[in-house]
Amino acid sequence: QVQLVESGGGLVQAGGSLRLSCAASGRTLNIYTMAWFRQPPGKEREFVAGITPSGGSTSYDDSVKGRFTISRDNAKNTLYLQMNSLKPEDTAVYYCAARRRLLVVTTSDYNYWGQGTQVTVSS
Repeated sequence: QVQLVESGGGLVQAGGSLRLSCAASGRTLNIYTMAWFRQPPGKEREFVAGITPSGGSTSYDDSVKGRFTISRDNAKNTLYLQMNSLKPEDTAVYYCAARRRLLVVTTSDYNYWGQGTQVTVSS
């Protein structure tokens, strides 16, 4: 079992930056594939970015490529999402998630979830 807690959300103007963190406890993070998902108002939860246990491979949704960077510090048991050049359409609740197997983009394939952190981008 692993417990996940997100932080770092907030209100930012379009073009600004935020850095989200996801702190893990209960189990060491280095055995889990990790990912960030988001749920915009009135929409389904969607994949944003993912990273393999070692950090050697990452994957991004096309909508955030070149603007967002996922990273992890296994020594600190923490996952990060650096978000630059934010747009109003990035407004959502952002969740971190973990699974034991391959990096995938399907919400239902992740076993562990944080409670989410709100990101609001004003125009």
